[in-house]
Amino acid sequence: MRDKEGNKLTTEQVLQKGLIRIKTVVLELWVFILHLVGYLPSHAVRKFFYRISGMKIGVGSVIHMGARFYNPANIKIGNDSIIGEGIVLDGRDKLVIGSHVDIASEVMIYNAHHDISDPNFSAVTASVEIGDYVFVGPRVVILPGVKIGKGSVVAAGAVVTKDVADGIIVGGVPAREIGQRKLEEFGYKLGRAAWFR
Repeated sequence: MRDKEGNKLTTEQVLQKGLIRIKTVVLELWVFILHLVGYLPSHAVRKFFYRISGMKIGVGSVIHMGARFYNPANIKIGNDSIIGEGIVLDGRDKLVIGSHVDIASEVMIYNAHHDISDPNFSAVTASVEIGDYVFVGPRVVILPGVKIGKGSVVAAGAVVTKDVADGIIVGGVPAREIGQRKLEEFGYKLGRAAWFR
């Protein structure tokens, strides 16, 4: 048997590749089931399934309907955070979302991409970290390796390609600083999420 580059594989390599493929298919099936669960109109039921998949979700945090995940076991969400409808959360590397974070609808957070300069188009992963009290507007895209600092704001439709410092407001494609948040200390709570979302 040969690999995709045409190199001959040993029996051990074939077995190893076979096991990896089986694990991948099982994970893909589980992620598909989680996607279906994501349309159940109950935060408690969805959270139960998300948590048994290995996702860590803090007290009072909710994920609205229609969420998509890639390897949920690497995703950690702090307390009192609200994640909007139709979100994509990539767990192929570590994804940490802090406490009191408000992420609007249809945001996509990726921590894996392909190296376009590599002849094999290899996958590259890098963790994403979103600090406490961050607001991410609708339809934002956050790319691998980005750290968004405490209290920052990302304007709707922005594409975040590099780190955002604490308390900074960014917007645009690619996202750049457009202002600064006036608050110096944060202590607010987001409140109750809508029941059937």
